[in-house]
Amino acid sequence: MSLPALPLTLLVALHAYIGLRLVPDLPPAAQPLAAAGLALEFAAVYSGLGHVYGPRPTRGLLAWIGLGALGFFSSLLVLTLLRDVLLLVLAAAGWLWAAIPGAAQAAPLTAVAVPALALAASLLGLFYARRPPPVRQVRVPVPGLPPALHGLRIAQISDLHVGPTIRADFVHRVVARVNALQADIVAITGDSVDGSVAELAPHTAPLGQLQGRLGVYAVTGNHEYYSGGPAWIAEFRRLGIRVLMNEHLLLDIGGAPLLLAGVPDYTAHHFEPSHRSDPQLALRGALPQAAFKVLLAHQPRTAPAAAEAGFDLQLSGHTHGGQFLPWRWFVPLQQPYVAGLRRHGRLWIYISRGTGYWGPPKRLGAPSEITELQLVREEAPLA
Repeated sequence: MSLPALPLTLLVALHAYIGLRLVPDLPPAAQPLAAAGLALEFAAVYSGLGHVYGPRPTRGLLAWIGLGALGFFSSLLVLTLLRDVLLLVLAAAGWLWAAIPGAAQAAPLTAVAVPALALAASLLGLFYARRPPPVRQVRVPVPGLPPALHGLRIAQISDLHVGPTIRADFVHRVVARVNALQADIVAITGDSVDGSVAELAPHTAPLGQLQGRLGVYAVTGNHEYYSGGPAWIAEFRRLGIRVLMNEHLLLDIGGAPLLLAGVPDYTAHHFEPSHRSDPQLALRGALPQAAFKVLLAHQPRTAPAAAEAGFDLQLSGHTHGGQFLPWRWFVPLQQPYVAGLRRHGRLWIYISRGTGYWGPPKRLGAPSEITELQLVREEAPLA
């Protein structure tokens, strides 16, 4: 695997920056070892980027090492930048620097602290990424919700990313937790896979055991299309999951029609022109008496079109809630909402932080989740 010139140049430059800022401030005896360690870390990160740029994702031990190194590198870079800001502030306030006992040792001590903290953050992030995703309960208040729909429960999983480090054992745990909820509807809001059907079918097979009283429904995310979108749609359908492609169905719940619709990923037309995401098309032929309209759409930026089409609730994922720093800072550059229950005009939109993770097996400040959403009349008291 060879990286394109720009990412490779950036990777070299950032590692050079880290090395120049940390290694000279370490004790002389530790400097050769630190330089060698940084070189090995660079090699591991280079390998891990095969997950992004390679013809197919790495897997097994190489995937764990490479993707783990990517997570460590991210924390190492952020902490090196923060260290430089701290040292700059202290140097600018020279009188304060002189007044701090042991200030002369600040540079060596922080040079040791940065990689130690980066390692601690990576190990903690690994724990949070690999633990069984907790269930997050969310109540969606709806004025005038028909009594038959009050208490309706939707279990949502999103961004499972079955692939190099998420395999069948993790999927089994997710399915068991979802089924224990005994939800009315199970919704899968995209990015379930990172790889081809041929490679991952044994690891996505447990999804066929998902159970919802009124069915299990899915939409595509952008990552399905990286690995052959039509093939994955066929595979999900083979597993008994109904994939909604700019279409809807009516579920009669105690005489109150609930409209459930789904659209392909926001960018799907770049891969399959006939898969252009279109919330208006998803409502074509809908009966006007639908009491509540739910849209499954992978990316939050579908919200304006969903609101214009007249949906009441959109369920999305894609953002991972940022997954870990520094990515939390960049998500708002692309998406209008990052996580949680939000309003877009009269539309409610819920953005899952994701059930799995992408790339580095690491989550910090953005816990994974299986979401249990419950529709409630706005005036109903919360239990």
